[in-house]
Amino acid sequence: VGEEAVELVIEAKDNNDDLFLGESADLLFHYLMLLQAKGFELRDVISVLKTRHKN
Repeated sequence: VGEEAVELVIEAKDNNDDLFLGESADLLFHYLMLLQAKGFELRDVISVLKTRHKN
């Protein structure tokens, strides 16, 4: 996940949208796999975000 995050930041500084979106997809994929490995789902993260932004 860390490597993918770094690659995304690098691509964000460039002007190639295709590479940026590709790295975004890679990061999201690996993040979702990590969530699953830890026994969580994306809905768990969304629930946390909702509680943070109730106001």
